[in-house]
Amino acid sequence: MVEDNGQSSGASDPEPAQQRPIEAHGIIGDLRSAALVADDGSVDFMCWPEFDSPSIFAALLDTPDAGVFELAPVLTEARRQQIYVPDTNVLQTRWLAEEAVVVITDLMPICDAPGLPRLVRRVEVVQGTAEIRLRCRVRHDYGRSHTRAAMAGDSRSVRFDAADQPALRLASSVPLAVEEDSAIAHFRLGHGEHADFVLGADEDARVRVDGSVQCLEETQAFWRDWIGRSNYRGRWREMVNRSALALKLLTSRSGAILAAATFGLPETPGGSRNWDYRYSWIRDSSFTVYAFMRLGYVDEANAYMRWIRRQVSECCETSGKLRILYGIDGRQELPEENLAHLRGHGGAQPVRIGNQAYEQVQLDIYGELLDAVYLSNKYGEAISHEGWQHVVRIVDALCESWNEPDVGIWEMRGEKQHFLHSRLMCWVAFDRAIRLATKRSLPAPFGRWDAARAAVHEDIWKHFWDPQREHFVQSLGSHALDGSMLLMPLVRFVSATDPRWLSTLDAIEQHLLRDGMVYRYRTADTPSDNLAGEEGAFAACSFWYVECLARAGRTQQAHLEFEQLLRYANPLGLYAEEFDKHGHHLGNTPQALTHLALISAATYLDRTLNGGTTLWKP
Repeated sequence: MVEDNGQSSGASDPEPAQQRPIEAHGIIGDLRSAALVADDGSVDFMCWPEFDSPSIFAALLDTPDAGVFELAPVLTEARRQQIYVPDTNVLQTRWLAEEAVVVITDLMPICDAPGLPRLVRRVEVVQGTAEIRLRCRVRHDYGRSHTRAAMAGDSRSVRFDAADQPALRLASSVPLAVEEDSAIAHFRLGHGEHADFVLGADEDARVRVDGSVQCLEETQAFWRDWIGRSNYRGRWREMVNRSALALKLLTSRSGAILAAATFGLPETPGGSRNWDYRYSWIRDSSFTVYAFMRLGYVDEANAYMRWIRRQVSECCETSGKLRILYGIDGRQELPEENLAHLRGHGGAQPVRIGNQAYEQVQLDIYGELLDAVYLSNKYGEAISHEGWQHVVRIVDALCESWNEPDVGIWEMRGEKQHFLHSRLMCWVAFDRAIRLATKRSLPAPFGRWDAARAAVHEDIWKHFWDPQREHFVQSLGSHALDGSMLLMPLVRFVSATDPRWLSTLDAIEQHLLRDGMVYRYRTADTPSDNLAGEEGAFAACSFWYVECLARAGRTQQAHLEFEQLLRYANPLGLYAEEFDKHGHHLGNTPQALTHLALISAATYLDRTLNGGTTLWKP
C-alpha cells in the first residue's frame, strides 16, 4: 500500500459529488441513527446522534458544502453496483473497471453495549491496483454551524467541532490531512489491501480502526440472527426480508418506530411538499406492528406497545389529547422550521425540519392504535390493568367525537372535513375495543360502544356512498375518490367481494391508477389539500391495491400488478414514499408505510396463489 497525505499527489481532485437520485441510495443504521450511502460511495445524509437529531451530512439536500463523506476509487469508466451483504443491513458499493475491482463496505456497528453511533467504512481492492480519494466534510446542525476540522494528536485522526455541538472524530488506518475544514486522504491500494475509517463521538474510545473486523462480523451476525427469526417462507422472500430489515432499521432502541429516515425529500420535483418524517406516527407505527406480527416479530411489536403506552399514559394523566406523532424520545411538540440555506433536492424548497402536523386532529389514529393493541394482546403481551383503563378512557371519549371533522389520514392543510377514512378507523376503534374486552373478559360499557360502532357503520353506508357514481367518496359532500378507501376491506369493514366495494375498486382503477401505481387522490378534486402542485403516486396505496385485488378473487391481476411494483424498487429492494410518472422515487426514504404494505400484500397474495383460505376475523 502506498500512502499519501494529500499534499504530494500530482493527480487532480475528482469533480465534487452531485446530488444523486433518491433511489440511488442504500441505508445503514444501528437502531439509534441511520445514514444514506449513494451508489457513488458518498454518505450524503446522516443525522447524529439520534434519528431526529440535526444532520452532520446533508449533501443530498444541497451540495457537498452541507456535509458529505466521500470515499471512492479513481477509475476509468467503472461500473458501479450496490448490494447488501446477504440477510444483513451491511452495505457494499462496488466498482468494476479494467484496471481494478474495488469494494467499499459500510455499516453502523451493533457489536457491543449500546452507545453513541459510529460509522464504519472499509475500502478494499479485490483485484488490481487503485488510487483512493477520501473527503470527510462534517457540517454540524444541518450545516448552520461553522465546523472546524483539526488533526487530533496524530496523522491518522481528525477532530470536528462546532460551537454548542457534539464533537466528532474520524479515525483512519492511513494518514489524513485537513483541507478547508475537511479530512482528506489520497492513497493507493494493491490487490488484497484495505483501509478502514471510523467516525463517531470524539470522546468515544470505540472510535478506532483496530476493532473494525470484529464489529463487522458481530454486526453481520446480529442482522442474520434477526432476519433468521422471520416465519415467512413464501414467494418473494428476498423482497419481504429486505422490507423487514428496512422496518427494523427504522425501529429505535426505545421502541419507537419512524415513518422514514429522512427529511425534506420532495414529493413533487422542485415543489414545496417537503416534510420531515423522522418521527413516530401512531398510524404508521401501528401498521408496522401488524407487519412485525405477521412475520413473527413479537418482541418488536411488544416494544412499540410499551413505548406508546407511555405516551398514552401521559396523555390520559395530563392534557387528555393524544398526539398523532411524537419525537423518538416521546416529546410532543415538533414545530416546523424552514432551512432556507439548503437549496433542497433538485431545488425543491422549502426544506423543512419538524412537523406541524403534531398540532392536528386526526381521528383515524384511534382505530390504528386500537387495532395494534388488539393484535398485541392476541399474539404478544396481554394488556395491563392500567393500560385497559386508558383504553376505556380513549374509547369513551371517541364516542363523543367520532362524528367531528378533522384533517384526515393525509394531513390536509386546508379546512377540516368529514373524511371517510377517519370514520372507517373510528369504527375499527370501537370494533377492536369490543373484541378485546370480550376475548379478555374485561369490564367495558359494551352497550355504549356497540351503539357507537353501529352508528358509525350506518353513517358510512348512508353518507359516504355516491349512488350516482356508484362508489364511496373521500369526504362528506364530495365526489372524489381516495386511495385510503383501499383499507376498507383490509380492516374487515366491508367484504372484499361486496358489489359496492367492487364498484369502488373499479372506480379507483379508472381514476387513481397509473400502471399499477395508485395516487392518494387527485389534487384538483380535493380542495382541502391546500398545497400548490401535484404529487406522485403513493407507494403504500399501490400495495394496498394489490391486496384488494387478491382478496376480491382477481388473483392473476394482483400477481401481475405486484410483480410490476417490485420492479419499481431501487436495486437494493428499497422504496421511498412515492413514484413519479416514470416510476422513479419521490419523497422520504425508505418509507415504513411502503415496506409494511409490501409485506402485507406479499403474505396474502402468496397464500392465495397457494390455494389457501382467509378467515374473516382479524
